[in-house]
Amino acid sequence: MHTLAASSSITLLGAGLLGRLLATSLARQGHRVQIFEAGGPEGVGSAAYVAAAMLAPLAESAVTEPGVVRMGQHALERWPALLAQLPAPVYFQRNGTLIVWHRQDTPDALRLRGLLERTQTLLPTLPHMQTLDAEGLAQAEPALAHRFGQGLLLPGEGQLDNRQLLAALEQDMQQLGVQVHWHSPREVSDFRPGEAGQPDWVLDCRGLGARTQWSALRGVRGEVLRIHAPEVTLVRPTRLVHPRYSIYIAPKENHLFVIGATEIESDDRSPMSVRSALELLSAVYTVHSGFAEGRILEMNTQCRPTLPDNLPAIRMPQPRVMEINGMYRHGFMIAPALHDVALELLEQGQSALAPQFDLSLQYTA
Repeated sequence: MHTLAASSSITLLGAGLLGRLLATSLARQGHRVQIFEAGGPEGVGSAAYVAAAMLAPLAESAVTEPGVVRMGQHALERWPALLAQLPAPVYFQRNGTLIVWHRQDTPDALRLRGLLERTQTLLPTLPHMQTLDAEGLAQAEPALAHRFGQGLLLPGEGQLDNRQLLAALEQDMQQLGVQVHWHSPREVSDFRPGEAGQPDWVLDCRGLGARTQWSALRGVRGEVLRIHAPEVTLVRPTRLVHPRYSIYIAPKENHLFVIGATEIESDDRSPMSVRSALELLSAVYTVHSGFAEGRILEMNTQCRPTLPDNLPAIRMPQPRVMEINGMYRHGFMIAPALHDVALELLEQGQSALAPQFDLSLQYTA
């Protein structure tokens, strides 16, 4: 496999979360970087723009594989270093994840706890889950005192502000001299890497925009609310166990809350359905009645790029071309791991990290 030479010319396709992370890291290393993006600098068209940006490896282990959980552990330690390089502050905290449920949903909560306990047995380096009674819950999350009789606290898990991060990365690209081409979609086939006058490498991070190259990709729709609720003072991401869907509430700065739950096998990006809005709003009200006086700032939909096994993959379909995709619902939780593996592959031709994450590396040329 070819590796990067000093001051290589690199073209990235897609300026979502991973594209921006790689662009800034490669430019910081002294490479000549340009990036082509179908949308604008705000990142509105990317899944990262709508996401809650939770970093919850143990909580997500209920729906994913151990390799992804290890990527999440890696991300919790890597994000502070990545954020420290940026020219603007990005909200980041590790107050843990709280899981609560209503009495009638106790059987579903017990099943979830069993799944999380199995993960902790398999991955003992994860912080140990804590079972909370009503008093412990009130101490851990005073805003929910007297609202629930029990809960689970997953220590060490975290979150960040997705839009602050996208903006800080965009500013960093400008300062590092990355040539950014907004509203300029490109295909891998538009380039002949390695030839005279062409980039040395092409990295494709387009998510669903890469379906012309990666036919197995599909969209998984999510529907998300952004609410300003001054009466609510939750200090950590909170998840409500429910027999049909589990909602999450991710508190950001200044009483802003990102709330979501739905996961639909569709790449339909039409506005949120009335049913989804009613279900989200009624469920979040049962967590904290203060949401009733909140203001709905946005009702968003997004489609997450997903491969058949719901796991991320990196492939090299031809010399000097790398495609990274399939982050599914775990974008912010696994992006640092994919970023680090991609850099290892570019610099060394192999990755010591990839086996730790059970990450699929596909060499077809």
